[in-house]
Parts: sequence; structure tokens; C-alpha cells
Amino acid sequence: MAQKVIDMRSRPAFLHDFYGKTRGTPEFGVVKWLNGRVGTKNLEHFTASRDVQAFVKEIKDTKITASVVVGRDTPGIKHSNDEIFEMVRGHKELVGVGSIDPHRWGVKAAVDEVERAVRVLGLKAINVEPGFGAPPRPADDPLLFPIYDVCDQLGVPVTIMSGPTAPSLDMVRPAAVGHVAKAFPNLSIICYHGFYPFVNEIVGVAFRWENVYIVPDMYLFAPGSGTYVEAANGCMRHQILFGSSYPFRPMAQSINDYRTIGFKDDVIDDVMYGNAKRVLKL
Repeated sequence: MAQKVIDMRSRPAFLHDFYGKTRGTPEFGVVKWLNGRVGTKNLEHFTASRDVQAFVKEIKDTKITASVVVGRDTPGIKHSNDEIFEMVRGHKELVGVGSIDPHRWGVKAAVDEVERAVRVLGLKAINVEPGFGAPPRPADDPLLFPIYDVCDQLGVPVTIMSGPTAPSLDMVRPAAVGHVAKAFPNLSIICYHGFYPFVNEIVGVAFRWENVYIVPDMYLFAPGSGTYVEAANGCMRHQILFGSSYPFRPMAQSINDYRTIGFKDDVIDDVMYGNAKRVLKL
């Protein structure tokens, strides 16, 4: 059983109403609803992360080595890279991932901001969410290629947000990730939410391209997700990574559920810790 854990996707409730910051809001209800859909036992667990100190305390209490705090830059949710930097600074348990929307910034400004986020702020990866933009785009849209190129040159991964909550599932199809992986074979591409519900398709892409990494996070507990486990137990043990997706699933319950869902004993350490440490160069 894995002893060390790196949580590849975690955001505290206080960061935004979308994460359950304010009780009584529609967003608070959505967080509870989504927790219920993926098997959470305590639907209001996320209210504990009312500030950064409480968030870090839960991480420590859960014995997580490091939690990756992922910024977002979408029409509905924007965290500046400075905001993520200030949050993680001074907490060895927190790892910051920046974000960029090249449509909003413009390509040149977006590339400059990625360079600043990595070189000046020390953020460990850059998150893009083309399927959640305005307009939504697939991951292989040419607008994204300068971002992929600068991340490749800087030697940091790009993380791509996906999932069934996208405005259109046509914009989060895994084939687009394969096109990016082919164009940038040295770029580590981390796929959040495992591109669920396209489980077989993203596993097929990652089978072909070893620079593609899958974080099923909370969708490991959705219908039809057993292929992620099967892939890790086979030839893709170094390409599947743990994420709690907090606040949409509890930290401790997610760790326990990952450990007991069927990963082989000689695979679980890679899934829970080793793969993330290597890909993020921690």
C-alpha cells in the first residue's frame, strides 16, 4: 500500500463560490450534488477549508505529502497566477499550477504570462481549459499551440481540463490530445478528470503516446471507469495519477478508495506518489 501521496488536483472552498465558499448559494448546492454523484459520504466535508490554514491542516491530518492547487482561467472562474502563488507560498504541502486563456489574453501576452508564471513565480505547470472557454475549443485548436510550445521549451507540463460538465462534449474528445502529443512528443500532457466519459478513448491515446498522463480523480468512481485501473495494472502504470478533486470529493475518503479499488500492490505507489513526483519534477 502507498505510504506517500501527492494529490494532483485540489482546491480549497474559500478560493471561489464554485468550490463551495458560500453556504446558501446555488454553487454550494452544486458542490454537494457533485459530491453525491461520485460517492462522497459527507456531502459538506469541504466547508472545513474556510481559509488556507484550515486547508493545509486537513492536508497534514490526511498525511498527504503535497497537494496540487490548480488555477483556472475561464469566463466563469478566474484565478490570477499571482493569487495561486501567494496561496501556496510558504506552505511546503502546496504546489501551484498556473492557468492561461490565450483567447482572453491574446497569444503574445499569454505566452509572456506563462513564462512569468514559471520563471518568476515558480509554478510547476500550466492549466488550459479550451473546452470551457468562450467559445469552447478542442485541445488541438491552433490557438493553444503557442502555449504548448512555450511549456515544452520551459520543461513544464501542461494540464488540460476536460469532463462531462463541459458546455459540449464535442470539445473534450481525447483524439485532440493525441494530436497535441504527436506535435509535442517531449511535452508532458496531464489530463484532468480523465477525459471522462471518454474512458476508452483517452486510454487509447495514452497507450499510443507515453507523454500523456491521466488523472481520473473523482471520475474514477463514476460508471464505466474501471478501464483506468486496468490500464495502470497493465502497461500504463507510469501514466495514471491520483487526484482527490477536492472539494468535489474528500481527501481521506479518496485516498482510501483509490487504495482499495483494485490497483495492484506493485502499482499503487506509482499512482499515488511516484508518477506525480516525476512528472512535476518535485
